[in-house]
Amino acid sequence: MISSMSKKIGFIGTGVMGYPMAEHLLHGGHELHVFNRTREKADGLEQKGAQWCSSPGELAPRVDVVFTMLGYPSDVESTYLGVDGLLARAKPGTLLVDFTTSTPELAEKIHEQGHQRGTETVDAPVSGGDLGAQAATLSIMVGGDPHTVDRLMPMLQLLGQNIVHQGGPGSGQYCKMANQIAVAGTMLGTCEAMAYAQNSGLDPLKVLESIQGGAAGSWSLQKLAPKILKGDDDPGFCVKHFIKDLRIALESAERFGLDLPATGLAKKLYERVCEMGYGEKGTQALAHAYPTP
Repeated sequence: MISSMSKKIGFIGTGVMGYPMAEHLLHGGHELHVFNRTREKADGLEQKGAQWCSSPGELAPRVDVVFTMLGYPSDVESTYLGVDGLLARAKPGTLLVDFTTSTPELAEKIHEQGHQRGTETVDAPVSGGDLGAQAATLSIMVGGDPHTVDRLMPMLQLLGQNIVHQGGPGSGQYCKMANQIAVAGTMLGTCEAMAYAQNSGLDPLKVLESIQGGAAGSWSLQKLAPKILKGDDDPGFCVKHFIKDLRIALESAERFGLDLPATGLAKKLYERVCEMGYGEKGTQALAHAYPTP
């Protein structure tokens, strides 16, 4: 039901994570307009009252706020900066929010060009995977002007629980890189621990029961290790997208003059499992890099 506090919201990218995020905004009482390259992935939202748009350029002038959840920086660049993109078609005063994990430099570029056109832009990458998106418990790392972030906060609170304003444009993306670096190291440890348990002859489920509540405990060990042991590679976050994130992190670190050996190893192993045919699978598919009985 649309209330006096509702806004006209556009959502671009209704995939594994974008769909439930858009759904939360719709259930929050907002008027929702959607676009996705594959329309079928937005069918459920249309059935619940969302209005379909045939392109980002068609969507932009209809709404007050646009959220995007895309795949790669190239997708972000074309969606925002293309000839018929969001910045070209959005009304002055429109709030544009990118949830995609992209490059800090592109976030800064979009902010600068958006400011010249009278729009407000925020980079707000998220962490928590499909489960966090479905449960509205995402961690959201926000970069942008403080007053813009304040305007955005009631909508972000429909999507996540840990929402932190990191600083100016691009800072959300830098924070997400720190997150992905930590995840990469944790996934290495999770997969190696499970491979070791299986090769040792122990019952890996019992091993997991012992170690996930101690000092080794982590989100990956709790949520993804059981999937590894079941042979469940279904994606919450795809290998191919994680490789993209690690590449961005390593390129940023190189500019800082910082060596990240664990992150570099994780990227190589993820590229290996991608070559094995697991690019569309979840990040737990890293386990296939380790032989087990």
